Amino acid sequence: MIQKSVLICSALLIVGIAIARSEKPNIVLIMCDDMGYSDLGCYGGEIDTPNIDALAGGGIRFSHFKNTGRCCPSRASLLTGRHQHAVGLGWMTAVDEHRPGYRGQIAKEIPALAEIMKENGYTTYMAGKWHLTVDGAWKPKDSTPNGSYPTQRGFDEYYGSLSGAGNFYSPKAVYRNEEKVTKFSKGYYYTDAINEHSVEFILNHEGTSPFFLYVAHYAPHRPLQAPEKRVEACRERYRVGYDVLRQERYKRLKEMGLVGSETELPIHQNEYKKQARPSWNSLDSEMKEKWIEEMATYAAMIEIMDDGLGDVVEAVKKKGEFDNTLFVFLSDNGATSEGGLISQLAADLSNTPYRSYKAKTFMGGISSPLIIQYPKITGHAAGGVRADYTHIVDILPTCLDLAGIKYPSTFNGLGIAPSDGISVVPALRNVALPKRDFFFEHQTSCAVISGAWKLVRLSSGWSWELINLNVDPFELNDVSKAHPEKVAELEDKWNAWGKKNQVLPLNPKGLSWNKRVEKYTELYPVQDGRD
Repeated sequence: MIQKSVLICSALLIVGIAIARSEKPNIVLIMCDDMGYSDLGCYGGEIDTPNIDALAGGGIRFSHFKNTGRCCPSRASLLTGRHQHAVGLGWMTAVDEHRPGYRGQIAKEIPALAEIMKENGYTTYMAGKWHLTVDGAWKPKDSTPNGSYPTQRGFDEYYGSLSGAGNFYSPKAVYRNEEKVTKFSKGYYYTDAINEHSVEFILNHEGTSPFFLYVAHYAPHRPLQAPEKRVEACRERYRVGYDVLRQERYKRLKEMGLVGSETELPIHQNEYKKQARPSWNSLDSEMKEKWIEEMATYAAMIEIMDDGLGDVVEAVKKKGEFDNTLFVFLSDNGATSEGGLISQLAADLSNTPYRSYKAKTFMGGISSPLIIQYPKITGHAAGGVRADYTHIVDILPTCLDLAGIKYPSTFNGLGIAPSDGISVVPALRNVALPKRDFFFEHQTSCAVISGAWKLVRLSSGWSWELINLNVDPFELNDVSKAHPEKVAELEDKWNAWGKKNQVLPLNPKGLSWNKRVEKYTELYPVQDGRD
């Protein structure tokens, strides 16, 4: 009898664990690359994104979500809940500078989101761009995993590229788990492959454990590449030019409640040359055609991504898990001006209504969409907009909060500080988030947002600009001379943050990408990230 009772209790315990696990939400975390604030249909854009829009329609859109301004720093913050410098990725994966904030990959002492989820009963999958391992650890032909590959940072299954850039038809450094993929089938397209592997992971998921899936799209990062048929389908909508399209986007943004209705759409200047952007009608026919081609290709890339994300959502529904799945969608930074004037003019449309571009800490670089859908919470306010300022470091604590998981106090036997972010779940329930200061730095472009004020500079060689966001949300007017005491106060705050988070000293002024890599490669010839 005693043995039978023990067996019954054990069985009940097992069932109880299964029920508890099944009640934890599955998580599908989707990040795209270099997409501007207003590109999605649900953020005012003319790009056709019905599947992402559907997530917004059943969830919540955040109108003041901020990122780090660049790809791999944003990924580091996303997966650690910490400021990028604090985890070793203050710049890029291009080189290990052997300075605490600039090691070129996530510090092994800091837990990644997949590791935390896995430790708490989740099965973990990833498809897409990793960009969190120092380049010297995967570029050599004889390289082997260095402890920082996706499967070594918590993912049970992985398909994608370790690189931050590459051709969509033959991407470099593609791995299936830790085995390098060297051959691509006819008709291969990286965006499709990421979506297809995501679907495969979901449909093949077995057992009672919930799953965590990180879908890290490379689109619409350069090079701009898409099948001609898809590009052709987008060309006509761009023939009207960017002046008209910016106005149309801005009107929709106001109607959606994503920007205030009291300000006019600004015309921003070139940051370095201080030149006004040319009007559409001032361009010659050749320049117009180049811009149309660029935007049509860019739009096609996003639409292909959206098609596949529809398949991902459908796979979740086929598993009967839609109502118990948290979907999060964001972009790693704003659109880029890399590529000259045409690219700048394209990014001006994508980042409507904000100033500047990727890699800068003006709003155009650090603002992106954030969509969160979890039917059990967002259903009551489906399609709503939240104006709370939020940051990419908030994604990890939000996922842990909804999964009922506490952030670990120790990792790899070492005590660790808590996440720099907060859970935004209260905002999903229409409860205001606490007021916080937000800090930014990339390649000496620096900023702090504190209440209604923002202190920002283009780089270390430029003066600070002080912006009153209450009356100037698009950063047109520098009022630093009128408020020197506020400049001093916010600069002190930024310096204290920089000292605490391994940001300082900054990269010397004028040291280009190549010179920076050359300098630290000469100092540290072995760049495999193993020490």
